[in-house]
Amino acid sequence: MYEQQASATPATTREQQLHVGLIASIRHGIRQPHAGGLERHTADLAAGLRSRGHRVTVFASADSDPELGVVPICPRESALDLSPAARADVSMLAEGFMQEHHAYLNLMLDLPAHDLDVVHDNSLHHLPIALADTLSVPLVKVLHTPPTPWLESALRRRGRRTTVVSVSAANARDWRTPVDHVIHNGVDLTRFAAGPGGGPAVWSGRIVPEKGPHLALQAAHAADVDLLLAGPQPDPGYLREEILPLLDDRRRLVGHLDGDALARLLGHASVAVVTPRWEEPYGLVVVEALATGTPVAGFARGALPEITSPDTACLAAPDDVAGLARAILDARTLDRDACRRHAEATADTLRMVDAYADLYRDLAA
Repeated sequence: MYEQQASATPATTREQQLHVGLIASIRHGIRQPHAGGLERHTADLAAGLRSRGHRVTVFASADSDPELGVVPICPRESALDLSPAARADVSMLAEGFMQEHHAYLNLMLDLPAHDLDVVHDNSLHHLPIALADTLSVPLVKVLHTPPTPWLESALRRRGRRTTVVSVSAANARDWRTPVDHVIHNGVDLTRFAAGPGGGPAVWSGRIVPEKGPHLALQAAHAADVDLLLAGPQPDPGYLREEILPLLDDRRRLVGHLDGDALARLLGHASVAVVTPRWEEPYGLVVVEALATGTPVAGFARGALPEITSPDTACLAAPDDVAGLARAILDARTLDRDACRRHAEATADTLRMVDAYADLYRDLAA
């Protein structure tokens, strides 16, 4: 595991400058308010590398923030151009799948023209791994999810130019492929500054079944505490059937917030509730809360036990609503300064950026 040690020294004086090609997932644009932790991580990594003096080309959706200097993987004007005969074939896959395949295939074939020193793959697609050995530079594949069939299949034939990184040791254990390094994600501690606390409990993230916000609401009712839910709502059926019936004057939706508004909300919260119903690979919402000094109440699933400590979080058994209700009440008594110190020691974006930059330098050498 690369040591994530913060440094204020720019890359121009402590190491060679590199040209990094950063491949993003194209399912969502990289822009505020971010669709999820993967998009925020990609934006923060690009900004951090540039602040260290590196040149970064971000390959992402055309709907991304223009200030990121994005080279669109799939330009808005580019459609999947298939013949009527091809579309009529019984083996034709879903349009979205074919568009992603077309976009990443073109990207990997075009990458040599960008004169890169290293490629960092944050996508969820298999083609960057499968075609890594067609490049003349190393590729760093970061595992941001539990195993998926397409990625697992591609990684079985990983080439000599591919280095695999996981965002947590817990996630690394779930993959069959050997993981070369673990580098935890980080948050911008200047943006997620310590707050006063004392307000309602907060749940943040995508309001979808696998994130479990309905369990957070059930626990808030059981604990008799106020709860604010912040995040995008991409699943109207789940929202209508599982979330809206549990809302009242004390448990409310506050919408999809940008980073600054989310940081303020977390900083005024008494506790952050985190309810993964899958093996959470990292949990950026956890360290965002800790950075603001807000303790966490959540399920002991995936990486949550790895990125928290007993003095910063109270964890219940997965899906245990009664246990989560008790954890919410207990977590509110934890020391906010200890939460902030934990984030500073383990989850600073600068540490994450330096860890990746050190890895790039070693591979490029």
